[in-house]
Amino acid sequence: MFNYIVRRLLQMVLILFAISAITFFLFWATPANPALLICGKDCNTERIAEVNASYGFDDPLIVQYGRYMSGLVNPGGRELGSEGSQEHCSWPCLDRSLQNGLQVTDSIADAIGPTFWLATGAAVLWLVSGVLLGLLAALRKGKWLDKLSVGLALFGVSFPTLVLGYLLVFVFIVKGGLLPYPDQANSSPSAGLVPFFQFYILPWVTLALVNAALYTRLTRANMIDTMNEDFIRTARAKGLGERQVVFKHGLRAALTPIVTIFGLDLGALLGGAVITERIFSIQGLGKLSIDSVLGNDLPVVMGVVLVAAFFVVFANIVVDVLYAFIDPRVRLS
Repeated sequence: MFNYIVRRLLQMVLILFAISAITFFLFWATPANPALLICGKDCNTERIAEVNASYGFDDPLIVQYGRYMSGLVNPGGRELGSEGSQEHCSWPCLDRSLQNGLQVTDSIADAIGPTFWLATGAAVLWLVSGVLLGLLAALRKGKWLDKLSVGLALFGVSFPTLVLGYLLVFVFIVKGGLLPYPDQANSSPSAGLVPFFQFYILPWVTLALVNAALYTRLTRANMIDTMNEDFIRTARAKGLGERQVVFKHGLRAALTPIVTIFGLDLGALLGGAVITERIFSIQGLGKLSIDSVLGNDLPVVMGVVLVAAFFVVFANIVVDVLYAFIDPRVRLS
């Protein structure tokens, strides 16, 4: 198991390196000129040449890539020099935002907290509700509870996130007044549990209603297939109770594909729930990525891409390791 985890971690490093290189060269191959973003209204040929020299934009791409990665790994940079010198910026320049000069790692660190709370809260809500509804539907196949669970799943999947989010805002905030308008100061538990839950409850419900539908249908189908397997009949023949058969044997086997999808969904969500963050004014990775793309802020865009890739790759590793604990038939070598 230990050797397997080490190999997968090394693979993760190689994958992230490849993603960073591809992303860097793709973004720097676009027609957007970062020097124009920096010099602003005072742009002219001489000023653009000065910015290119100061920031190293006229260096070979491989040199710029090395400078960018070194800045991400070791933020801080060089000391501030004279305005006319070739190194008047106080950093390996490509690891800073081209719009505001803030460190990319600092911008991501500020945005990752709200996205983390949004993703984890919504993931727990949709996983628990989706698996529970799917389990009840499978155990009561063809009865009213099965039809109700499937109906709720269809209701949730029928609403796009954009429509459902604004609908909840209109009902519970604008018209009902049951919740306050989103205040970014309440996006952390340090603001108090009540303001924290008031801030995130609608985003959590929005994501949970949309995603729980898939988990309900998948759990129901897997449980129906699993309960007809030979090892379930063997467990019943040995005299095990129905609860032990369902939860210890049936549900564990049925959860294997659920874990796969859940890991990928959570990893992708941690990379930034763009639409949901936009609707509820959450200053997370999704909003940061939108602002950086619209502003052609390439260093920040690349930083967000790397963070999103890390979460997806790391989620895959966690899922593979969990397989061995959930399903005894799976062995990692």
